[in-house]
Amino acid sequence: MHPRAATFAERTREEYGFDPAVEEFPDGTQTAADAADAVGCDVAQIASSLVFAVDGSLVVSVTSGANRVSEPALGAVFETPAEEVAMASPDRIKETLGWSIGGVPPFCHDEPVPVVVDETLLEFDTVWAAAGTPEAVFPIDPEALRRYADANPASVTE
Repeated sequence: MHPRAATFAERTREEYGFDPAVEEFPDGTQTAADAADAVGCDVAQIASSLVFAVDGSLVVSVTSGANRVSEPALGAVFETPAEEVAMASPDRIKETLGWSIGGVPPFCHDEPVPVVVDETLLEFDTVWAAAGTPEAVFPIDPEALRRYADANPASVTE
């Protein structure tokens, strides 16, 4: 297992008592479509962790791979104008969360940040999320994901 995926799995076991069944795919799972093809699920079951700067602070939006985040909708959740919402830079994500883009998990970040979860993910029995690298994912009950991430369900998609 890749060292970053192993770190994620270890932190998840220590912090939540949850042992993620991490699966790695050498061809990568950088896009929701890639991940869905690799694991054999619907693209809507991919829980993509996207990191935004909202009024200067980082926020993680765990969004269904079938949806696109609406910056105005995300801003509204945090009572912030849309022009104050933008994708965070890869360097800032790595420095603050400890993970690189494409592999950001929904929880186990180096620093606490607000997390919102796309409410459409809660309709599934199982979703798949990044496990620390662009090649690693793990299945999880979306309600457990919401609890571990201390995430608020929200409508943040277009």
